Amino acid sequence: MSAALSLNLQSADCIKANVEGVQRKTKIFCTLGPACWSEEGLLELIDAGMNVWSEEGLLELIDAGMNVARFNFSHGDHASHLACLTRLRNALAKRPNKNVAIMLDTKGPEIRTGFLANKDKDKVTIQKDSLIELTTDYEFLGDETKIACSYPQLPESVKVGGSVLVADGSLVLTVTEIKDNGIVCRANNTAVLGERKNMNLPGCKVLLPTLTEKDEDDLINFGLVHGIDYIAASFVRTGQDLDNIRKVLGPRGRGIKIISKIESHEGMENFDEILAKTDGIMVA
Repeated sequence: MSAALSLNLQSADCIKANVEGVQRKTKIFCTLGPACWSEEGLLELIDAGMNVWSEEGLLELIDAGMNVARFNFSHGDHASHLACLTRLRNALAKRPNKNVAIMLDTKGPEIRTGFLANKDKDKVTIQKDSLIELTTDYEFLGDETKIACSYPQLPESVKVGGSVLVADGSLVLTVTEIKDNGIVCRANNTAVLGERKNMNLPGCKVLLPTLTEKDEDDLINFGLVHGIDYIAASFVRTGQDLDNIRKVLGPRGRGIKIISKIESHEGMENFDEILAKTDGIMVA
């Protein structure tokens, strides 16, 4: 079970009422994301009754049954995550009988759409059956007919007739043409698309490393330094990916458990070899 920190008081009371006195096997993961350190997010939580400028909001989560605090390294920097982690540990010091594990969720080899030309609206509407080009020129500012993609090997990875999922699948595209520096697709549905949305290529082999330079920096200079308990490794595709992560962690990180996030067809095909080397599986 995963939840953002925008848990209001009523939700916290509901969870607490259902977990007190019960030996749960299902664990509750709470994402301590931008709502914990952006001023806008903090104000929303304060309006909902949480005083997250101090440790009270985190204490509510702990008392409600939070077992794992997930830090999403797709967003934020080390300083913002450390500030949140410090508040959490200060809160835990007030609950010596409670145990909350710390999980670092890596960004991984994400593919994202680019920025848009119209900054006033920062969204475009893609109409069903319309043609849209995805270009590997990431400097291109997009519109309803052409959008940039952060993946340089896009033309090499897809085939005509294949699918491209954008913004968690809210926009489904079918590849109709492959160009030298991009592809042309037909929209299967109408969708409103913002900037920097994630993209997925089902059934395709993505030519990107599972562990990026950013991920290595996050693991070494944050995870090892600040004593995390778990790594949620994004886009794990082979057993070798686990070997690479453990090599980066080295002897200092031998006690850290790795949860492999299966997010691609390739990962499903290699499920058995991943399972043999991982400490847990998350189907994302």
